[in-house]
Amino acid sequence: MTQIPSKAEILDWITTHPTLTAKRDIAKAFGIKGAARIELKRVLKQLEDEGHLTKRKKTYRDRDSLPPVTLLQMMHPTRDGDIFARPMEWQGAGDEPIVLMTLSPADPAVGYGDRVLAKVRAVTGEPHQYEAKIIRKIGTAPNRVLGVFRKTAEGGRIVPIDKSGKEWTVPEAATNGARDGELVEAQQTGPKARMGLPVAKVVDRLGDPTAPKAVSLIAIHQHGIPDNFPADVMAEADAKKPAGLKGRKDLRDIPLVTIDPADARDHDDAVFAELDTDPANAGGFILWVAIADVAHYVTPGSQLDREAWKRGNSTYFPDRVVPMLPDRLSGDLCSLHEGVARACIALRMVLDAQGNKISHEFHRAIMKSAASLTYEEVQAAMDGQVSERTEPYLETVIRPLYATYAALASARDRRQPLDLDLPERRIELSEDGKVSSVAFKDRLDAHRLIEECMVLANVAAAETLIAKKTPLLFRVHEEPSPDKLEALRETAQAAGLVLAKGQVLRTKHLNQLLQQAKGTDEAELINMSTLRSMTQAYYAPQNFGHFGLALRNYAHFTSPIRRYADLIVHRALIASHGWGNDGLTPDEIERLEETGNHISDTERRSMVAERDTVDRYLAAYLSERKGNEFDGRISGVAKFGIFVRIDDSGADGIVPVRSLGREFFHHDPQTNTLVGSDTGLTLSLGMRVTVRLTEAEPIAGGIAFELLSVNDAALPRSPRKFSKSSKKKMALAKKKDGKIKRKVQRRRG
Repeated sequence: MTQIPSKAEILDWITTHPTLTAKRDIAKAFGIKGAARIELKRVLKQLEDEGHLTKRKKTYRDRDSLPPVTLLQMMHPTRDGDIFARPMEWQGAGDEPIVLMTLSPADPAVGYGDRVLAKVRAVTGEPHQYEAKIIRKIGTAPNRVLGVFRKTAEGGRIVPIDKSGKEWTVPEAATNGARDGELVEAQQTGPKARMGLPVAKVVDRLGDPTAPKAVSLIAIHQHGIPDNFPADVMAEADAKKPAGLKGRKDLRDIPLVTIDPADARDHDDAVFAELDTDPANAGGFILWVAIADVAHYVTPGSQLDREAWKRGNSTYFPDRVVPMLPDRLSGDLCSLHEGVARACIALRMVLDAQGNKISHEFHRAIMKSAASLTYEEVQAAMDGQVSERTEPYLETVIRPLYATYAALASARDRRQPLDLDLPERRIELSEDGKVSSVAFKDRLDAHRLIEECMVLANVAAAETLIAKKTPLLFRVHEEPSPDKLEALRETAQAAGLVLAKGQVLRTKHLNQLLQQAKGTDEAELINMSTLRSMTQAYYAPQNFGHFGLALRNYAHFTSPIRRYADLIVHRALIASHGWGNDGLTPDEIERLEETGNHISDTERRSMVAERDTVDRYLAAYLSERKGNEFDGRISGVAKFGIFVRIDDSGADGIVPVRSLGREFFHHDPQTNTLVGSDTGLTLSLGMRVTVRLTEAEPIAGGIAFELLSVNDAALPRSPRKFSKSSKKKMALAKKKDGKIKRKVQRRRG
């Protein structure tokens, strides 16, 4: 009688011979013939039922391994340039295997989300389990949408959260158990239809869109912001221990203090100032700025480093923070908590009486924060409202800091950085996640004090690395383009103000324009227009200066807990001073341009996500006030309508051009105006208006208004009447409808 192989022998055969897994191949390998095939079939069925094998057509394969030819979906390249893919049909009990793509110049161009048919082989001794080579590309990344699922008899529909998004239809078999009103992520299936709604399947259920913190969750998923740390990253962070004193300067006796918002969880900068006792620098100051030594814990090439690079920066929402680093570091080991010894990179600067920096030097050190203070309590102490917390530090720490700030402010006035006056909104949430109030943040001297200290420290970091010829990432802000400047000039001219031509533009010229507008009705308009004329700042290894700050050398150094760019500068300082082996590596130097582009993109991603979240919270806040009237200003003009920013909350909404009456409105993009063809009504930036709230959609963040008055004057009525030709067309249409009605009646009779 033929010996039937054991289950283990069959599994070993399938693993070692992935191309010979049909029942016929297995029978041939073990010499099984005739009626014995029935027993082999029974054993294979048992292995399938037990979950060890999965049957695909006539072949068997190990559920916990990939077939030799498999369908893969491309992932984002890593910071090392490696490209990985994920299997699209993984059914194993364990985690999805990691597949490294080995691409050749002859392979088709592929990007994130693209699907390929690939030949895979298992590897050992590597972080990845398989290597793959493309056979052919079978499709580009399918469209994805984030929206609210609405149950229907045929399955459901998805209403996108985007303001201008179109609905998708979902068959019953593709709903993934989604409930009516649930927030879902869906993926388009099949080719795009010429008619009707696109067909999709639900790939992820995200829960109730009205639940607390759901607003930021929407933004996180919509913009692809990583919000969960992998297990290996968390394990690496948890294993970190506090840094010791070895190789560091002991600054624990200096009463450095942190000054942050009241709700700050991490403290990455501390300051201290005192009068300079050197007779050669009469009236001068010694200013210390200490920054958390994140580079000690996040070393090049580590799992923590890879994840921090991937995120690029922390993202801040009204209801949560998506940090760049795990809380073990951001909220503990790296944070300069009161009364706790912490590793830092400290900067000692000597300033003259006019606030000019005479000299500076960096130290890798240990410090102990004397106090964790807030902006409000520091300002109150200076204004005479001294509390128990601030009283011990008023004369020794706070007053010297403000004296130093006065000198720095005079230096700033001489430098003339761009001085915009745009108040920042603060959204207050109740315990149930609802918006309780919307207000504008106060701008205190305490805020400006810390800002000036940080700017000076960033300049010192850039100057040191330039002097030591060490590569770094600069914070670059280029001057505005001529087209944008001309648009700003025309806006200023329309408001009766002047921005001079025929000279090399400096920030002082823009400040002169802002000063002309200060205190007038056009102040907000000019500030907004000036901001819109500016270019977007970015990170680059080349130094093109910082136009807005009026600085030639500038790099981000002071926030390494929340910005990867600062971590790069820290590593550059470590390498240039020879402080340890955790400095900037040659590989990192080669990738500086790539890193700069990447973190510039993640920064913009976070800014858009934060703005979208604020818009949704404001829409939710106003949703209970439909029909109310508000005063505001025109903040934007487009051919499809005007945007209005209301005074009390700073919320922006649209007045559609179709709601402005029967007349046609001409849009002039040069002057940013809408002009009525009949009434001559001109709508332009900065005009005072009164509007009525007609729509506020919290999920999409959309707000719509009806225009009631402009500059305290009622809207003019259009004299337009229907022409004879229009009346004739309407009469003919009415006559045609009558004929159709009579035909229907005759048929029924």
